[in-house]
Amino acid sequence: MAIIGTFKTTENGYAGRIETLAFRADISIEKAQKSADNQPDYRVFHVTADFKSEIGAAWKKKSREGSEYVSINIDDMSLPSKVYCSLVKTGAEHGHTLYWDRPLPKKDAK
Repeated sequence: MAIIGTFKTTENGYAGRIETLAFRADISIEKAQKSADNQPDYRVFHVTADFKSEIGAAWKKKSREGSEYVSINIDDMSLPSKVYCSLVKTGAEHGHTLYWDRPLPKKDAK
């Protein structure tokens, strides 16, 4: 798993920055208005001084061990495919770390 970002809790969700070799962005993860259980708990936004654009969605989850985390997907036309990440509480009181893991290649069905 690669660490690609750090976030702090806010009144409405989380705020932080994603940084990779090819991608740098200030991100806001904000609580969503839900009308059904299967809808996202959060909306993910790329934030600049001039504009805020929605680039993904996120759901509250629990690991097999019972730890809470946020499952995030990010999709943007600059990316070759959707990115799936996990936002996990870290040691700091309001600190969270964003992890990304490359999906395993799909086996050919024969």
